[in-house]
Amino acid sequence: MRMTGSRSRRLKSLARRWALAGLCLALAPCAHAAVLAPFEVAGDAIPQSLTGDKGDPARGRAIVVDRQKGLCLLCHSGPFAEQRFQGDIAPSLEGAGSRWSEGQLRLRLVDAPRLNRDTSMPSYYRIDGLNRVAPAFKGKPVLEAQQIEDVVAFLASLRETPTAQEKP
Repeated sequence: MRMTGSRSRRLKSLARRWALAGLCLALAPCAHAAVLAPFEVAGDAIPQSLTGDKGDPARGRAIVVDRQKGLCLLCHSGPFAEQRFQGDIAPSLEGAGSRWSEGQLRLRLVDAPRLNRDTSMPSYYRIDGLNRVAPAFKGKPVLEAQQIEDVVAFLASLRETPTAQEKP
């Protein structure tokens, strides 16, 4: 069955609204759209947790080094001696907690292009306005809200240690 442009747009709009309500139209293929936790951006940060809770740094570290989930080490390096082939096209994650607040880290994970349109870092917690998204991933964030909080907790724990010259 071929749909006209306006009918197709109306069905897609209706499907989006129903998917957000947890329902799905009986159209093939049908993917459930994720419901993202609301958040507010204040300057260059998202000051409040997406979940209302602190993240777990150990789970966050596991996501950062996971080459299937976070993919962070494709571009970043950091204090991960056991990980070979770390990236060098983005800032090192070493000392990230000294350079950025939790809110700043959170915004960089949620939607880095908001801060820098030309960045190659993906939006890990955004589903609208994205380009070249594989059909299996449309309507789904890369990381869930709790996973974002776990990565924020881990990155915030990465503090630069003073060098011998800086020590009192």
